[in-house]
Amino acid sequence: RALGRLLYHLLASRRRVADANLALCFPNDTPADREQLLRTHFASLGMTVIEHGLAWWASDALVHRLVDLRGKENLERAMVGGRGVILLTGHFGAQEFSGRAFGLSCPTTAGFYRPSRNPLLDEIFKRVRKKSAPILIPKDEVRRMVRALRRGMPVWYAPDQSYRRAQSALIPFFGEPAMTSIGLSELARLGNAAVVPLFPTRLPNGRGYQLDILPALEDFPGVSPEADARRVNVILEAHIRAVPEQYYWLHRRFKGRPEGYADPYAR
Repeated sequence: RALGRLLYHLLASRRRVADANLALCFPNDTPADREQLLRTHFASLGMTVIEHGLAWWASDALVHRLVDLRGKENLERAMVGGRGVILLTGHFGAQEFSGRAFGLSCPTTAGFYRPSRNPLLDEIFKRVRKKSAPILIPKDEVRRMVRALRRGMPVWYAPDQSYRRAQSALIPFFGEPAMTSIGLSELARLGNAAVVPLFPTRLPNGRGYQLDILPALEDFPGVSPEADARRVNVILEAHIRAVPEQYYWLHRRFKGRPEGYADPYAR
């Protein structure tokens, strides 16, 4: 938490991004409440830095002791008959360490990820994430993901960042229009895969972590990719509201919107 308090002062530009996101997503909160949430968010970020080290170096015994993996029967039910599974999640602080418990329970897991432009950071993140998902698939290699799903593998997938390429649309996120990937529907169809939400929680007072595997989404894909994306955002929002300080508010979630929408990150 002390490290997070230091980051609050050092990362001024990212602090402004997070502050803008909170103002858009929680417009009914008072400025004082949002400032308090912003500070607890940075405290959470400080914990996340340490958790990356735990994800890389902690023993399996420590992972089993600290992480409560719940709902494994939902995953087993979704994978009946050798069906692949898209593990639907978002960018949460406790993801890397709690994911170790999933990797120990299901070692043949792949992760869909965005490579970092910084080679050193990219190597660190890959080594950490391979503890949860030994097979890493860069986001521009969609065919590899589809092949993994068709082979009956679970694949981590987090579609909650701004996305402006093909297969994107303006979809509400906390009621605010945001450029959003609508490719999940096509991935599920091409891979003949179930979509299973997977959410981490850092428990209060140092009581450890909880990783919840929820039941597979029914009737997915649905009537349209846009409707499916709205449904996914509602699911993500529910967990974010439960642990708002643990979500990555540093991302510019509302960038790249069409002309006519104000840039919330402009000074």
